[in-house]
Amino acid sequence: MKRNIETFIGCDAAYEDADTVLTGAPFDSTTSYRPGARFGPSAIRHESWGIETYSPYQDRDLCDCSVFDSGDLELCFGDPASALDDIERHTRQILSDGKFPLLLGGEHLVTLGAVRAVHGYFPDLAIVHFDAHADLRDDYLGARLSHACVIRRCHDLLGDGRIHQFCIRSGERTEFEFARAHTRMTRFDFTGLEETVDALCAAGTPVYLTVDLDCLDPSAFPGTGTPEAGGVTFPALLDAVRTVCRARVVAADLNELAPTLDTSGASTALACKLLRELLLALPHRR
Repeated sequence: MKRNIETFIGCDAAYEDADTVLTGAPFDSTTSYRPGARFGPSAIRHESWGIETYSPYQDRDLCDCSVFDSGDLELCFGDPASALDDIERHTRQILSDGKFPLLLGGEHLVTLGAVRAVHGYFPDLAIVHFDAHADLRDDYLGARLSHACVIRRCHDLLGDGRIHQFCIRSGERTEFEFARAHTRMTRFDFTGLEETVDALCAAGTPVYLTVDLDCLDPSAFPGTGTPEAGGVTFPALLDAVRTVCRARVVAADLNELAPTLDTSGASTALACKLLRELLLALPHRR
C-alpha cells in the first residue's frame, strides 16, 4: 500500500512500520434521508490539521504512534454489494499483515464489509454498537443491503447475544422486538456499558467497535444524514469509547459524518477529535 497524499494528522507512518491502518470508505448510496456521508473521510483528514496530535484527555500523542493512512477506497457508487466486497478485501489484507483496521465512513453500511473480514479471523467476535438507530430492519424498501439494515446483516453472521447496542432511540417497533430476542440493547444512553466491557474483558472476547456519530445529540453534531433529537454529549461518547477500549478491540470504525450538512465545520472538528482519541485509546497503544 502507498501512503495517502493528505493524511490524518500524525498518521504518516510507512505501511511496513504501522500497527494501525486508517482507511476511508466514501460510500452513501443507501442513505435514506440526507446524503453526503461519502465526503466524511476526506473532510476528517483535511480538517484534522486544525487540531493537535497531543491529547490532554489521555496525556498521549499521535506522534508516538505508528498509524498508516491508506486514503479512500475507490468504491462502486451504485452497487452496495460490490462496495462491501472491496471493503472486505481491503480489511482482510490489513488483518493478514497483522495490523489493526480502522475504517472511516461513509454511511453505516460500510461496517458490514469490515465485519465480514474481521469475523473470518475472529469467529467469536462481538460487536459494540453506538448509534441513534437500531439498524435492525430485515430490509429497507426491499433492499437488504442498506444502512438501515447493517446491524441485522451483522447479526446474520454473529448470531444471538453477540451484539451490544447503546444510545438507540429510533427504529420501527419490529426492530425493538427483534432486539429484545436477539441483541443486547440499551436505549438512549450508555447505561450498563461498564458491566458489558467487564464481561467482554473477563472472557477475552474479540470486539469490533462501530460508532455511528448520530448517537450524539444534533446540538453537538448536526452534520449527519439522519439526525435524532435526544442524543448523548461528546464527553459522554468520549468516555464510552475509552471504556470499550479496555476490552480486546480488534477493529473499529467511525461513520455517518456528512460534512456539507454542517457548514460551520463543528461536526467535522468533533469527528477529528474523536478519531484522535480513539486512535490513542486502542488497547495495543498500551
